[in-house]
Amino acid sequence: MVNTPGRTCSVDAVLFDFGGVLADEGFVNGLAAIARKYGIDKDRFVSLGHELVHETGYVTGRGKEADYWEAIRKSSGINGDDDTLRREILTRFVPRPWMFGWVDRLRTMGLITAILSDQTNWLDELDARYDLFGRFDLVFNSFHMGKSKKEPSHFADVAQMMDLNPEKCLFVDDREENCAIAASVGFKTFWYRNRESFEKEMNIYCPGIH
Repeated sequence: MVNTPGRTCSVDAVLFDFGGVLADEGFVNGLAAIARKYGIDKDRFVSLGHELVHETGYVTGRGKEADYWEAIRKSSGINGDDDTLRREILTRFVPRPWMFGWVDRLRTMGLITAILSDQTNWLDELDARYDLFGRFDLVFNSFHMGKSKKEPSHFADVAQMMDLNPEKCLFVDDREENCAIAASVGFKTFWYRNRESFEKEMNIYCPGIH
């Protein structure tokens, strides 16, 4: 248990999803923008984008970005080039300063802070743009780890790499299914929906933190 003067937290590490938690959800919002541009069904196109990033192996580093966009074009009929399509997504990953403030406070209290994201090499590009990684103790990116959050063993591996029992780890994600998979291996989880509920939850795990 992490202790600082006058404060005690019930977890030793907090792991944050990137898109949708630490930053606006650029992947979903970018895919939706592409769908609107080409006049196709938004929900179907967003679902296709999620499916193909896994099917092509791009999210786990087994496939290339070019293969992903080619699969998108073949399956949807759009004709944008890779750079244009990428730009629609990356420009919509806008970091949330208030959330990074929480990361800083948790780290000051002695907790391990980490990014745990099903991102591609795009996360590296975003780090180069916004200097993200230095705000965290660890970064677990599926592109470099070869596993995604669809796999329970991915969470078990992460806990082992931190040398922590899973129940001492809190995972924050904006997708309920990812939280369920993390919880299945013992992680404490919080399904992120908005700032207000997140801040209430953090005060349960670390009473008195603001």
